[in-house]
Amino acid sequence: MRAGRVFAYGAAAGLLGDLLLGDPRRGHPVAAFGRAAGAVEQVLWRDHRGRGALHTVVCAGGAVVLGSAAAHAVRRSPAASVALTAAATWSVVGGTSLAREAAAVGRALDAGDVETARARLPHLCGRDPQALDADGIARAVVESVAENTSDAVVGAMVWGAVAGVPGLLGFRAVNTLDAMVGHKSPRYRRYGWASARLDDLAGWPGARLTAVLTTVAGGDPRGAVRAWRADAAQHPSPNAGPVEASFAGALGVRLGGTLAYGGRVEHRPVLNGAAGRAVRAGSGDIDRAVRLSRRVGWLALGVCAGARLLARRATAKNPGVTKGRTS
Repeated sequence: MRAGRVFAYGAAAGLLGDLLLGDPRRGHPVAAFGRAAGAVEQVLWRDHRGRGALHTVVCAGGAVVLGSAAAHAVRRSPAASVALTAAATWSVVGGTSLAREAAAVGRALDAGDVETARARLPHLCGRDPQALDADGIARAVVESVAENTSDAVVGAMVWGAVAGVPGLLGFRAVNTLDAMVGHKSPRYRRYGWASARLDDLAGWPGARLTAVLTTVAGGDPRGAVRAWRADAAQHPSPNAGPVEASFAGALGVRLGGTLAYGGRVEHRPVLNGAAGRAVRAGSGDIDRAVRLSRRVGWLALGVCAGARLLARRATAKNPGVTKGRTS
């Protein structure tokens, strides 16, 4: 079985497994990686960019090496290769858990239980829930759903299509390191610099594909494109900008504005401010964002699997392009 089919079948099985099973409550591979990365940090930490870069290389590189070794070990068995790809895909995507947590906050807001919504919000993002009213919580959930559609699903599909199991594991490792050390706190401003920059690079193609697919899958393609073109560049994140702007346009809402993270207040530009309305608790905005996220995730699977199959066919039809390699 060709590598393109291995990825297509394995990624589809892994995404279906995530849909049916979600994340395990105990023993999640990403959590295990986080603990290992934390242990490495305890050994390497200094308030220095070089030490942080070494931490990134050791942790992300280790994930890629592990994925490469596992793929090499099963390379002669198509069934085992598909199973490994499925397991890797299931372990790195988080679309179902994202949808469940968002829906749980939405239900609490629908019931008027703002305190429960505040208590659940940290499962989705790092905002300070005490600084948010009901509408602010709803907006934070929609923004988190948008950004994590790229980080937790589409980006993984892209790198899986490019590099198979090592790509899947490597992307999730980079994304996890950014969440752990990539923020601009006093401890990590220098140490987490390399992880944050590598995450920006790794997330670039997935964020753009997410924005494109959002314009296809959303209810207002013109609005999504308009908001993306007009507002994405104003966002401080090069990857969250296109994703959140396209989601805002597709859903017809405004995103961005004043945010609070652990006592630190940020004033971000408003996305889709000219055409969108404010996100409102109890309006169904969270449910619409979740449905859009799911559609985008499945479209990403189709696009990435199709691209991998076409690339393999093109290589097979033009075997001369591989001549001269010494690897």
